[in-house]
Amino acid sequence: MHDDGSALVEENIGLVFIGEWHGIHRTIPIEYPGPRGANYTLFVDLVGVKDGEGHALKVESSTARGYRDWKIYIPGATDTSKRVVITYTVRNGTRFFDDHDEFYWNVTGNDWPAPIDHASAFVTFPDNAAGSLRAQAFTGVYGSHDQEATARVEGSRTEFETTNPLPMRGGLTIDVYIPKGILHEPALPVRIGWFVASNPVALVPLVAFVVMFGLWYVKGRDPDPGISVAPLYEPPAQLSPAELGTLVDDKVDPRDITSTLIDLAVRGYLQIEEVANEGFFTKHKDYIFHLLKPMEEWPKLAAHERIMLEKIFGPGGQQTKLSDLKEHFYTALPMIRDEIMRSLKRRGMYTVDPKSAAGYMFLGILAIVGVSLLLQYAAGVSLFVSGVVAFVSLAVAAGIVLIFGRLLTAKSLLGMRTYVGVLGFQEFMTRVEADRLKRMPPDTFEKFLPYAMALGVEQRWAKAFAGIIQDPPRWYTSPGGAPPTGFNPIFFTNSMRSMSSDAQSVFVSAPRASSSGSGFSGGGFSSGGGFSGGGFGGGGGSAF
Repeated sequence: MHDDGSALVEENIGLVFIGEWHGIHRTIPIEYPGPRGANYTLFVDLVGVKDGEGHALKVESSTARGYRDWKIYIPGATDTSKRVVITYTVRNGTRFFDDHDEFYWNVTGNDWPAPIDHASAFVTFPDNAAGSLRAQAFTGVYGSHDQEATARVEGSRTEFETTNPLPMRGGLTIDVYIPKGILHEPALPVRIGWFVASNPVALVPLVAFVVMFGLWYVKGRDPDPGISVAPLYEPPAQLSPAELGTLVDDKVDPRDITSTLIDLAVRGYLQIEEVANEGFFTKHKDYIFHLLKPMEEWPKLAAHERIMLEKIFGPGGQQTKLSDLKEHFYTALPMIRDEIMRSLKRRGMYTVDPKSAAGYMFLGILAIVGVSLLLQYAAGVSLFVSGVVAFVSLAVAAGIVLIFGRLLTAKSLLGMRTYVGVLGFQEFMTRVEADRLKRMPPDTFEKFLPYAMALGVEQRWAKAFAGIIQDPPRWYTSPGGAPPTGFNPIFFTNSMRSMSSDAQSVFVSAPRASSSGSGFSGGGFSSGGGFSGGGFGGGGGSAF
């Protein structure tokens, strides 16, 4: 035993062959349950195998199902007795606890399909261990607490020997208590290396980061617009409210769609009438949309605006209640979203649009899975033996994929400059001074209100006009008409927010899917006591 807890192990095995054989398998388990759901790999390195006369024997080493298997060829293994000496190192066979260290080792293994007549072992520790070691041994089949073996401590050396033969699949396990200060626990970087080697699935987040970062670096970076944000007094590039709101966060939000409804009213295509519906015990608001411009005057509209009007009014319709659109309008939402994004792409705002970014993210997932499978099957790395570590690692990798997936959308140079213009327009709407507003056209408030709602700054926009405008918009009527104190843009904006909220709920409502129908059925000192087969090492062997 070395002072860092590593050990040089020499097994001297006497074998009796009855009949004709070619050699033996010596198997040692190397995968163990670790703390907090992790896997613990025993790092065993074969030094060499010799016969009783010191001649090297041919060995084939393999690893499968958590076992290291040494296939040892023994010449002349026919009706004879042979001796095999196996030498190997174990880097992490010592366990380090808070109050002591422990060497808990299964000497013979409990998987031999033959009885063992006699077994003995000795372990030599560093000289400063003299007088402080404690030892015990266990015998029998796996889980047995029998102690038909002697355990002696002589200075820094411990010796063990069975007192009775071991039955088939019976073994000898030794346990040595080592006070703190005798051995030196390996440094943290070494332990981290052991952890990663024992739980290679912990590398999956790193693979995910490398793959997704590479995709983002090549495809997802926005260019430098070369300009800074400055107040802009009109929407840039003649964008509609929905297009402007989508360009800001690269997705079509519900408020982008409802801002289109208000924008169509502002531009004279429809009128919004708020009505009060009274029941026996309740009173709730509804809205009637009146079509003001016939379909012949729609060609100037953007595609997503035409689809909205068509879905609201239908063929030949002149008015529709918002409540009547419930469980009907939702079918138009995918088309509206697609047309908004298609319009931005036609304008050259993206080099990688959100839909293409989703494709690149899927490509990244395939690459991550491919690398993982390559490690699992081609390199022989056991990725999924780690329980909780595997779950956490895969969850972290999924988070990395999602984060970079959102970043893969990339605007063009024109798109970035337009985006900077949007930020400038937003700054104007949130910081505009009353003096400038008084010099602007009278319809400025209602004209840009849909844009303010798409950007989420409608409250500040309305507050800036308080006391400046007195006449309510003609495209909206409420049950009580204009209040006697005059028009208040803040109250009006609150009404628009309420209407937009109701519209969002109605637009996304869909019929429930039917629930009927059917599917196609058809150990040791630390734990208060050890046992035979406990600890590291063990395994067994067989002839071939």
